[in-house]
Amino acid sequence: MSWLNDWVGFLPEMLDGLKISLLVAGVAILAGYPVGLVLGLMVSSAHVVVRTVGLVLVEAGRGAPALVILYIVYYGLPSIGITFESITAACIGLAFSAAAYSSEMFRAGIQSVPRGQLEAADALGLERSSTFRRIVLPQGLRSAVPGLMGVAIQVFQGTSLAYGIAVPELMKTAYNIGSQDFNYLKVFVLAGLVYAGVSVPATWITVYFERRMSRRYA
Repeated sequence: MSWLNDWVGFLPEMLDGLKISLLVAGVAILAGYPVGLVLGLMVSSAHVVVRTVGLVLVEAGRGAPALVILYIVYYGLPSIGITFESITAACIGLAFSAAAYSSEMFRAGIQSVPRGQLEAADALGLERSSTFRRIVLPQGLRSAVPGLMGVAIQVFQGTSLAYGIAVPELMKTAYNIGSQDFNYLKVFVLAGLVYAGVSVPATWITVYFERRMSRRYA
């Protein structure tokens, strides 16, 4: 019972940290997905230079740990005169990571559009821009939705790394509470439950969408 009583006392502070985590995740997703779409188009481009630049950016974002990206933005960029507040740096770093991972979802979604539809559009005399805007993009985005939801969950969980650059998010809040009596176990268990309280329902929603999409295109 003492754990439950302690958890009830911790929750208000933990929920304040959760609000920061959700804010950082939301901004990173809203900023990262449009960039991810552009990167996905660049990687799919027939132009060698455009495709190469896109690949370099995507592989950099996917290959570098998110914590390293956060450190570069927050601790590295000030050496060349670019400074951000910790929350802004977290949003930028996680947005770059979200863009890199979501680009693959966008690319796969766009490439999943049946080639016959493109040939039919050509036969009807539609311009390429119209074909892309009215046929390819809507279907590609729809196919990418389950994957993008998975990336969103990954970004939310990645906000715990923002603890490393002093963002007062959920993990940082848990550490501060635990440092008061050095009984970190019950605090971090509660933090894990709070993360799971957001991630698990989001995962269920993702699975639900995946099944609906599978039935629709079966």
